[in-house]
Amino acid sequence: MPDLPSRSDGEQRSWLNRLRDGLRNTRSQLASLLAGDATDPVLFDQIESALLASDAGVDATRFLVSGLRERGRGARTGEELKAELRAMLVELLKPLEQALKLPQARPCVILLAGVNGAGKTTSIGKLAKYFQDQGRSVLLAAGDTFRAAAREQLAAWGARNSVSVVAQASGDAAAVMYDAIAAARARGIDIVLADTAGRLPTQLHLMEEVKKIRRVIAKAEPGAPHEVWLVLDANTGQNALNQVRAFDDALGLSGIVLTKLDGTAKGGVVCAIALANSREPGRNPIPLRFLGVGEGIEDLRPFTALEFASALLD
Repeated sequence: MPDLPSRSDGEQRSWLNRLRDGLRNTRSQLASLLAGDATDPVLFDQIESALLASDAGVDATRFLVSGLRERGRGARTGEELKAELRAMLVELLKPLEQALKLPQARPCVILLAGVNGAGKTTSIGKLAKYFQDQGRSVLLAAGDTFRAAAREQLAAWGARNSVSVVAQASGDAAAVMYDAIAAARARGIDIVLADTAGRLPTQLHLMEEVKKIRRVIAKAEPGAPHEVWLVLDANTGQNALNQVRAFDDALGLSGIVLTKLDGTAKGGVVCAIALANSREPGRNPIPLRFLGVGEGIEDLRPFTALEFASALLD
């Protein structure tokens, strides 16, 4: 499949406004500190406290504050210090920003996993709209067979986007995936978005089940799943790092979708994810594919480091 087209200027401005609004509670902790005199001797301690409060984590906070002390040594105003912090954030977050290049395979299968309540089903509905806007045909696989409400929710998103949903009233989630891929192949569908039941990494039997789902998808469509994304709730805080490690070990993640940034004061968790990504021995950085900042169907968009850093500080 070709690369996804870029957004228009109007779409870009609209998204930036929503992102900035979604991060307002996180931004408010830093904005007032960087509005005054950069030579205040207690300023760096206050910035450290604000970053910790935003869930940037101890390691990322130390990394940013120590770098800011060095790079911001000559700063006289808060604006100058803010510019240095923005540059450091972009450098830290840039490895998470990777262009999504979907394979030529049809159907391209994207498997989504995560814990209960992370927002998988809602994210799938929004992703369906996103890919449709790129001219792709989409089919949804209702692999959360534990909750009838999940199937109903996905069916509602399917109706809203005018896309088909493959589901079973009961039964094996892997069988749903097999049927969905067969249906997508028969209809010439571009993308299958596969939902799975929420599970904690400590629920070993459920983690084994999602591994089985992955294996069945691979049998149904050679090379699939082509993408495996973990949906994370931004309010999860530092536990998000444990989720990333556990699901990556189980499934081999190719991306993260971070939801519920709107209204949270925990937007700094992206910094913690970025630093942990860069320090994991033997692991490639896992891209942050999409950010979710609201309930609207347009409120899920690709992550870019500069947009996020600017929305966090300006």
